[in-house]
Amino acid sequence: MAATDKELTSTPQGPASVVSQRIADVLRDDILTGQLSPGQRIRQESIAKKVGASRLPVREALRILESEGLVELKANSGAWVSKLDMQECDFVYRVRERIEPLALEESIPRLNAEHHRRLNEIQAEIESNDDVDRFLVLDRELHLLTYSGCEIPQLNSMVDRYWNTTQHYRRAFARLAGADRKWVIIAEHRLLIDAITRYDSVEADRCLVGHIRRTRVELSKHPELFETPPNK
Repeated sequence: MAATDKELTSTPQGPASVVSQRIADVLRDDILTGQLSPGQRIRQESIAKKVGASRLPVREALRILESEGLVELKANSGAWVSKLDMQECDFVYRVRERIEPLALEESIPRLNAEHHRRLNEIQAEIESNDDVDRFLVLDRELHLLTYSGCEIPQLNSMVDRYWNTTQHYRRAFARLAGADRKWVIIAEHRLLIDAITRYDSVEADRCLVGHIRRTRVELSKHPELFETPPNK
């Protein structure tokens, strides 16, 4: 688990909601960075012992993560990191192809010069970076920033949830694709940012749909990415 566990154990316990949010933050980071894999069991007793908390805030933390699409809570079985099979992943990507352009369309008119500057700054770092884990952090920051002007909470929640549930498979795909496909991502990002800075929602929509669809199609060629290791 992440190094922030030490902070949890040394921080006096406050209200359960505060403690549970801190536990959720640690577990969320572990899931999104791949330290906890899809289909892996999350043992409440071990977490409670490690962070020096009771099981109640741990259960609350797991419910928070369940609402975000990161954890599955199964009756008489416990908590598990959410996983998708290939068909489910394909469906989620098809949904993303529809809802993210809508979020982008709502967002673009509210993005200003500072947002545009930051998008170009993130993209410049993506282009100079060769580390997959760092790329995933930057890629997520870039895309969610493009949606940050959307003021529809329900839509924002769906976007976040589907990004969470597909994070592991983007990581696996990025490692599989390697540097050979990086030029495609760079080109697509640049076209998207250019459309956003020109406030061209139609062109931005076209760029984004193609960007998401390309990953969906590539993932469909690699069923091995959806296999859960036997020890999980």
